[in-house]
Amino acid sequence: MYVNQDLAEFSDLAYKTAVALYLVSLAVSLVYYGMLRSATEARRERSRILGEAKAAAAEKVAVPVGAGSGADAGKDDRSDVSGIASGSLSEADLPKTFQIDAIRAKHRRADMWGGMTQTIIWLTVAVHLLFLVTRGWSAHRFPWGNLFEYVSVVSGMAMVIACVVLRRKSMRVLWPWLLTPIIVLLFYAGTELYADVAPVVPSLKSNWFWIHVTTVSFGGGIGLVSGMASLLYLLRRAQPKGEEHGILGKIVSPLPDASKLDALAYRSAIWTLPVFGLGVIFGAIWAHSAWGRFWGWDPKETVSLITWLLYAAYLHARATPGMRGKPAAWINVLAFATMVFNLFFINMVVSGLHSYAGLN
Repeated sequence: MYVNQDLAEFSDLAYKTAVALYLVSLAVSLVYYGMLRSATEARRERSRILGEAKAAAAEKVAVPVGAGSGADAGKDDRSDVSGIASGSLSEADLPKTFQIDAIRAKHRRADMWGGMTQTIIWLTVAVHLLFLVTRGWSAHRFPWGNLFEYVSVVSGMAMVIACVVLRRKSMRVLWPWLLTPIIVLLFYAGTELYADVAPVVPSLKSNWFWIHVTTVSFGGGIGLVSGMASLLYLLRRAQPKGEEHGILGKIVSPLPDASKLDALAYRSAIWTLPVFGLGVIFGAIWAHSAWGRFWGWDPKETVSLITWLLYAAYLHARATPGMRGKPAAWINVLAFATMVFNLFFINMVVSGLHSYAGLN
């Protein structure tokens, strides 16, 4: 079947545009991240100053007024200190940076950049999907016949899912952490894995091709979001909210509470397990129709099964009181790392029946 070269060139242009927009999205999200960190630190510093003032005032109230100061003077001193201790410290007494109006203005500016980030990301995802549609349309097939296309599909699925789960303002702060691996994947795919638009190899001409790959790609996209959430959960556990220290503490200070990150990882993994499992089952059915057997312990089949078992182990650990927390999160991170290993190393290095998915 012929290839529409005009659409193929347009799809390549859409891919480059999507990568450029992802870079812009990352830059804007980093500005938002930095402004939110500045506003958060200013609010915490304000609370610290007020807390120290109250403690000092309370201590001063407890000390009797010195003799010879006069009854009126003693009354005035106690009145001033009582005002501070009760929390009525004047805004004018605080540095301008830590006054409530300045902090609110910082949060408003940060929210504006957060909204810009969300808008640009939605536009970027639309261009990403346009690339996938035109890529497949130009060859009259589904756009995942080689590793370049497969990586593009998985990253696109992950971004669509992320746009849904990160739509709340409180979760927008996670965008720099998710955009970074997406950009790395797309850059590597575009520079090292790129393949010209062409019809698929004969072994992929099956109805099970798009069913199997679509399901696995969707499961892998959800797994990417879940794995990153668990990784950030571990970082937040190492740097509890309000107790950050060092350079790492400054970097992670805008992140939500560990409980929110853990909940995001868990809710995502709940979907990853059945969807990815269905992808493995569909692959087994396709293998039976193509090779006459459901399972042959091919390297990719084996690692896919291990990945699915790790996600099952994570959900089991997450539901077990003694394993909940860091142990469960590490299992989820390991599952995500195994999925990435399966995507690149197994496809490109290990010889097996799935090796055609590499650079053909």
